[in-house]
Amino acid sequence: MTRQTADDEKQARLAAALRENLKRRKAQARARRAEEAHEHEPAPPAQAEIPRT
Repeated sequence: MTRQTADDEKQARLAAALRENLKRRKAQARARRAEEAHEHEPAPPAQAEIPRT
């Protein structure tokens, strides 16, 4: 393997790792935003229980 090929492969692995890291971080941010939005929603109205006979 030549020096250039080894460097190219290293750069390709680094680029792939950075892309995967970015995807993971974006997914985490989306999950946090969804969780925060859920916390700020008003609670659904309580339904009256119907007594069973």
